[in-house]
Amino acid sequence: MDRRCLMKWASAISEESNLEAALAGCAASIREQLGEAPQLAVAFVSPHYQPDYGRVGPLLSEPLGAEHAFGCSGGGIIGAGVEVEQRPAVSVTAATLPGVEIEAFHLEGDKLPDLDAGPDKWTELLGVMDSQDPQFVLLADPSVAFASGAQRPGDNALFLDGQMHGSGAIGLALHGNITVDTVVAQGCRPIGEAMRITSSHRNVLAELDGKAPMAVLQDLFRTLSERDRQLMGHSLFLGVVMDEFLDTPVQGDFLIRNVVGMDQKTGSLAIGEMLKEGQVVQFHLRDADTSAEDLTFVLERYAADNRENEVPGALLFSCLGRGQYLYGRPNHDTEIFQEKLGQVPLGGFFCNGEIGPVGGTTFLHGYTSSFGLFRSRS
Repeated sequence: MDRRCLMKWASAISEESNLEAALAGCAASIREQLGEAPQLAVAFVSPHYQPDYGRVGPLLSEPLGAEHAFGCSGGGIIGAGVEVEQRPAVSVTAATLPGVEIEAFHLEGDKLPDLDAGPDKWTELLGVMDSQDPQFVLLADPSVAFASGAQRPGDNALFLDGQMHGSGAIGLALHGNITVDTVVAQGCRPIGEAMRITSSHRNVLAELDGKAPMAVLQDLFRTLSERDRQLMGHSLFLGVVMDEFLDTPVQGDFLIRNVVGMDQKTGSLAIGEMLKEGQVVQFHLRDADTSAEDLTFVLERYAADNRENEVPGALLFSCLGRGQYLYGRPNHDTEIFQEKLGQVPLGGFFCNGEIGPVGGTTFLHGYTSSFGLFRSRS
């Protein structure tokens, strides 16, 4: 294939305390890596630059000359495969995208689809034809409650084509010679056996295979190691299989949701997800080791399934509860990504809510690392 028809990505990060110097340094690195002006530039900025948020758009657009500039503030910043937390940082990840058209948009909260809405709802809202098979990337203000980088309301800013927005959501609809693959690492591993819901009401789990869920947990507790018994006390989750046609679910096939309450009288559990009878579920545990194992598992599975597809660039949306807080050291998830997929230009930020698909349906997550991997269709 003619290399001129392939997309090319680059990523840079700066810890300069001066916003102008940080963005200029990133822009120079991007231009050097790409050798030309990018079609798309994605920028993430830490809260330390909050007084200068209004300058991000112009400072980014002028030196890069990108057709579209897109990004937001974030609780921590990822760029060039490096994670920076609790310190000033700016990252820019950019691409030349031959044969790709980009539609950039900003929507206020009252016009947005439901939080877990799939691509079809966005396609309808934006008037994009299904035949174009658009790929979406979304960022939102914390009050919208998803894909947000802020730790407190009012800390967030959204950047789109030279403008700053303090509310709503911004997004990109990309169509043409581009595909965005997704890998969602939810950081959990299953325990016990998969079971079927035999009684439920809304988010209350009343029976599993005819037994009260708390009775199931008591039986399960007796079979666990001492370490897992301790985890069950504070890191217990329920995994819900979202693909009803999946005969044998394995790790990564479950939508992970919090166990938010217990009723000692009835033995039922309250779950952070609407449930329905007939669904297959399994209890899960989470800790640093489990999160690392899960990330390794899903990335290895993606690499094995896509041996013939080159991934020129990627974005990472990682939960604020991961990073150094979970692992005790920086660059954990980015290092595993590079180990499994190579030196792919990778940018992103630490979020307070991440969007990604499980079982073919899009969901709002917590505690996850959600990767968007960009590649050409042909």
